[in-house]
Amino acid sequence: MKTYKYSNVHLTEIDIPRCDNDGIPVILSDSTMEERKNKVLSIMKKQGLDCIIIYNDLEHGANFEYLTGFLTRFEEGILVLHSDGKAYLILGNENTKMVNYSRIPAELIHSPYFSLPNQPMENEMSMKQVFEKAGIKVGLQVGLVGWKNFTSNFYDNKKFFDMPYFIVEAVKDLVGEQHICNATHMFINADYGVRATNNANEIAHYEFGSSLASDCILNAMNALEVGKTEMEIGSYLKVYGQPTNVVAISSTGNRFENANLYPLNKKIEVGDKISLTTGYKGGLASRAGYAVSSNSQLPEAVKDYVDVIAAPYFTAIVAWLESIHIGMSGNDMYELIERVLPKEKYHWALNPGHLTADEEWMSSPIYPRSKEILKSGMLLQIDIIPSMQGYGGVGAENGIALADDSLREAIKKEYPELWGRIEKRRKYIKMVLGIQLSEEVLPLSSTVAYLRPYLLNKKSAFIYR
Repeated sequence: MKTYKYSNVHLTEIDIPRCDNDGIPVILSDSTMEERKNKVLSIMKKQGLDCIIIYNDLEHGANFEYLTGFLTRFEEGILVLHSDGKAYLILGNENTKMVNYSRIPAELIHSPYFSLPNQPMENEMSMKQVFEKAGIKVGLQVGLVGWKNFTSNFYDNKKFFDMPYFIVEAVKDLVGEQHICNATHMFINADYGVRATNNANEIAHYEFGSSLASDCILNAMNALEVGKTEMEIGSYLKVYGQPTNVVAISSTGNRFENANLYPLNKKIEVGDKISLTTGYKGGLASRAGYAVSSNSQLPEAVKDYVDVIAAPYFTAIVAWLESIHIGMSGNDMYELIERVLPKEKYHWALNPGHLTADEEWMSSPIYPRSKEILKSGMLLQIDIIPSMQGYGGVGAENGIALADDSLREAIKKEYPELWGRIEKRRKYIKMVLGIQLSEEVLPLSSTVAYLRPYLLNKKSAFIYR
């Protein structure tokens, strides 16, 4: 087992990675959408479900979008899918037209309950009648799909629902409480969920957002200067009119003053703590450090910032990237990070890595005693967040894909331009940063593992030797 040492981390002048998003979104193919539907129908059969009811709103719609290809934006909506493939879309006033664009064929049921407040209530019927029209009836085993697969030690997770009560109540009245369950796990569970792995088309689709987020963060870092405002830097974090899947962060100094989450006209000062984050479908990019050019500009109390927290953190990033592989258990990765960056000392609280997709955090196989196995086709985000009292944060979040021989060959064949970007990224990580990646690890952006602790020094970054 390789030993990872903080002493192998060096801060030195290196070439800056290049922005490499090609500006060409990859649309999910008809064959991919058919594959998705078949995967869902297959797991429904395995789970003994006759029907699933998938709820969505703007922030909790990825399971719905996985099959329909769209979200209901400012409204809510439901997809009802039966085990024979018959589908119904229950939509509000301003989304009824979307049934014509759904990526799987579906019959429209208009229900104004899913519209904005105080809109017209034409075609109103009870929710029980709505679901009867969608084929829900006594004798069916029905799965309710929200956005969480609960892992509570207190509740029965199969009977714990994260969708509006009026929906759950109507289904209970129709089929009986004993015949419904929370079925979100069949979508997002890392071990067997249909969304846990991706084909070549899906990886190309999501790489667009992952590399776009990375480019935004790199451009924001390159624009950092004393006297610029959070808002000026924040303008780099949203581009092409693309929707972000997180609240973008452009923060200097102390965060959350007056409970504020958003960039203000606060100016960057020497010695400020800096946080930058943005994310799109397929991945998030984030950086944290100090607005200084060298150690001499750090506040006196944190002169040892690099030795105390930044270098140990980068060591954990190196260990994560060099060790991750297909067949690794979530527990093995968790224990690796615990050895390299002990939780008791560095106070990281969340899973050190998780799955990403349309949403920034879908679920995670990486937790204590996890028997979940990392698989080909998974999109994983490096997400280790140390916290040392008195010190500013440090962070270098980006995403990778795991791909076996056949998936790598499919990407090479179907998306040669993407494969070229991946090869350049791997070469940079290996030759410049000194991190040795398995062939199975595909960087989804150009800044994977690129970390400047002194954010005003545009030339200097960590390497591992």
